Amino acid sequence: MRYPLPNRPSATAVLASAIFLSPFCAAEETDRTINGCHLVPKTQCQGADLRGADLSNLDLSGALLQGADLRGANLRHTVLKNADLGKARLDNADLARADLRHANLRGANLTEANLESINGWAMFAQVADFSRANLQGANLEFARISKARFHNANLRAVNLEMAWATKVDMKDASLVNANLQEAKMSGSNFANADLSGTRKHYANFMDINMEGCKACPVDWQKPW
Repeated sequence: MRYPLPNRPSATAVLASAIFLSPFCAAEETDRTINGCHLVPKTQCQGADLRGADLSNLDLSGALLQGADLRGANLRHTVLKNADLGKARLDNADLARADLRHANLRGANLTEANLESINGWAMFAQVADFSRANLQGANLEFARISKARFHNANLRAVNLEMAWATKVDMKDASLVNANLQEAKMSGSNFANADLSGTRKHYANFMDINMEGCKACPVDWQKPW
């Protein structure tokens, strides 16, 4: 006795189903929303609550995140190029190797944040607080960081070439092996900082406080 074979979908039907479903599968894998914030490039998430969120490896270029709460968030390898993080809370956040080129971090709080090896080329971080933050190996070439605070920060091997860093507060910071070539640092505080092994060619250290500073360019010493 012969039994009829079950109906099998044709190859054309299978292919059509795959084509129809694949965009939805891709969207499910890449599109994410946390507390109303759609995690895509150029998203508008001003003031969003993203505390402790895993945002690693995402593309958030051009995102509007002013005043967002990103305390303790994981932003490792995240693309934040041209993003606006003005006055954002990034305390204890992990931004290791994040792309922050041209990003705005004016007035942001990055206390004890991990910014190891970030690409912060030409980023804006005036008046930001980097106290006790780890910026080892960070690229801050052409960055604008005037009046920023770096108390007890790790700036070993950081690249600050051509950075505009007037009136920064580097008290107790470690800048061992940093590149300060042509950096503008007039009016800054380097009390108890360590500049051992730094490259200082053509840097401007006019009117800075060097009290207790190790390897500071004393030839620039002026009354504080």
